[in-house]
Amino acid sequence: MTLDSSLLLKAAEAAAGAQQYPAGTLYVVATPIGNLADITLRAIHVLSLVDAVACEDTRHSAQLMRHLGLDKPLLAVHEHNEREAAQAVVARLGRGERVAYVSDAGTPAVSDPGAVLVAAAQAAGHRCVPLPGASSALVALSVAGDTVTGGFEFVGFLPAKGAERQRALAAVAARASAQVLFEAPHRIEALATALAGACGARPLTVCRELTKQFENVATMPADQLPAWLAADANRVRGEFVLVLHGQAVSSGDDEARATATLQTLLAELPLKQAVSLAASLTGQARNVLYEHALRLKRELE
Repeated sequence: MTLDSSLLLKAAEAAAGAQQYPAGTLYVVATPIGNLADITLRAIHVLSLVDAVACEDTRHSAQLMRHLGLDKPLLAVHEHNEREAAQAVVARLGRGERVAYVSDAGTPAVSDPGAVLVAAAQAAGHRCVPLPGASSALVALSVAGDTVTGGFEFVGFLPAKGAERQRALAAVAARASAQVLFEAPHRIEALATALAGACGARPLTVCRELTKQFENVATMPADQLPAWLAADANRVRGEFVLVLHGQAVSSGDDEARATATLQTLLAELPLKQAVSLAASLTGQARNVLYEHALRLKRELE
């Protein structure tokens, strides 16, 4: 253990050691989303205290543990084995062990694995203690400068393709509250094109590589995002969080919302199915939307 990590662990114990950390408990620990300095002192103390660390990727978490000067058994619990691996963790909890769970970055069990493990631990009667910390969704919202009230909805990754993706995109475009989306670099250009078509001039904040060396945050109308990405090859690299800003809804917006929603849905679905889904998304009358959809179909023919 290096001197620096020893001092860090002592500082963490001094700051967080007075709290009780019961045995037989699962500690759900948020970790940095890029900048290692963003880990909390309480998280460091718990990681030093537990008997084992369950993690999304043992190789990734091993780097974090080395950075902290810690050496603990690492248990792989990821999306492909979570149900089976959860039972091994529950067995450890049953023996009175303290176990932490960390995902590769940010807060577990939101868009990353962890929810199945938490549910299994709770079902077995074990306490689950959350340790707050970095969350890319909240970090992005904090710098979006969205001035429209009405809260936000966490969407995460849209379905990869097909009608399911179109339905999800239509839902995002139709809602008045801010929408928080994640996207990978190999799909960001396709998502930008889709958002431009569905959302027009609605403000959108794109956050790339949050908290890392090449962090990039920019706000623009959604229909300008494809050109913004194309202007610099570096802008399509890294992990993305996008905040589609909230929109103030008035009666004059209804037709525009209906048009954007129906256009997106009609591209993938039969007319009646598109109208039914649009009615659910917008709250508008089905018969009005049906007539609107017929007009749109005639315009496209």
